[in-house]
Amino acid sequence: MKRQWKVGELAKMAGITIRTLRFYDQIGLFSPSGYSPSGYRLYTEKDISRLQQILSLKELGLSLEQIKVVMSGDQLSLLDIVTLQIDRLKENIRMQQKLLHELENVSSRMQRNESLTVEHFMNIMWTMRMNHEKFFAERKSSMDLHLDRLGEYLDEHPEEPG
Repeated sequence: MKRQWKVGELAKMAGITIRTLRFYDQIGLFSPSGYSPSGYRLYTEKDISRLQQILSLKELGLSLEQIKVVMSGDQLSLLDIVTLQIDRLKENIRMQQKLLHELENVSSRMQRNESLTVEHFMNIMWTMRMNHEKFFAERKSSMDLHLDRLGEYLDEHPEEPG
């Protein structure tokens, strides 16, 4: 017998909210393979693979509408998506290494009492800006998740003031 997961189990495994899964179902992005006799959404291993693809594309910065187009067109395989994630991670590492190199260069010059040019500081500031832009994009994504969880809590507890 195939293993199946209820919506709460899948949400917990994936680190997202039940509300998010319901929303994905509502917009036709990600629907369960079936329902239990009592009406619970049931997800299979194939569903989990599809959700991983969706979450990976979301992490890459695609909108839900763009993800829907990609997922419906079979334009990207699971391997393609994993490769994109690897490329993104390598780029993040490259940017961190660049910042480290720039800071080490300035530190070394300072230790040797050598003069620093505006270009040295401009390189550091540019690299820091690129890292900060990525950081804030990730923070926004995290905040969106927390707002989803708050919304889910409020949906489940409508009687509480506030």
